[in-house]
Amino acid sequence: MHTDVNTLFENLWQNYLAVTPSAVKVHELLGSTQKDDIINDHIALRTFNHEKIGLEKLAAHFLAVGYKECGEYHFEAKKLYAKHYEHPDTTQPKVFISELLVDKCSPELQAIVTDMVDSIDADAVTNDNFLYSGTHWQVSSDTYKKLLAESEYAAWMSAWGYRANHFTVNINELAKFDNIEDVNQALKDAGFALNTSGGEIKGSAEVLLEQSSTLADDFAVEFSDKKMTVPSCFYEFALRYNKPDGEIYTGFVAASADKIFESTNAR
Repeated sequence: MHTDVNTLFENLWQNYLAVTPSAVKVHELLGSTQKDDIINDHIALRTFNHEKIGLEKLAAHFLAVGYKECGEYHFEAKKLYAKHYEHPDTTQPKVFISELLVDKCSPELQAIVTDMVDSIDADAVTNDNFLYSGTHWQVSSDTYKKLLAESEYAAWMSAWGYRANHFTVNINELAKFDNIEDVNQALKDAGFALNTSGGEIKGSAEVLLEQSSTLADDFAVEFSDKKMTVPSCFYEFALRYNKPDGEIYTGFVAASADKIFESTNAR
């Protein structure tokens, strides 16, 4: 397990950039010339509720560098369960980890996921690099399509495995923008396609969090039988509001997160 939180996030970031080339353009658009003027609000990771690689196994890597468990979330329609984690140093990104409840899925999906998980070396899960180790299996393009027909989430996992599914720009900390509408407009003017599921802006000041996101980049994956272009990762944007006690809201809104998951839907 990593002992240094900054090294962990730098490795996650480089791994994400490798399959999300648009992220560099987002930085150029929203930031200035200074490297560190875009603060990362949170990252998200995906997994399956299998004892070998369940949510808690991923969380252990963050707990080891000081993170604490904060909230839990249920997504009935997508058959997902999630938790979020925060670091005592509030400048560190929050972490959102979800898992697919495989036992609630079809026998066919369960069998495919079991095969995938069986390919993972048990020791790999505790290695420093596990959170950005990608896939530990090979699936065919047909298997990907079968998963996609039932669960976009499972299909994405089959193609991409363990890596940050998205990073998130903290709009509160941007020098050039102070609301989500202007951020979205700048992105659209620059040619980015936004996730419009549930509206371009998910959430509201009333729920203390507004979010939007780009649609995932299209990126070529080498499946076992052929190369095919599928959605990779995306960039999210979050604006947080103060709670009645004056402290900024640090949690997540399940109804909004539900729609953010659809940023990796094929289009």
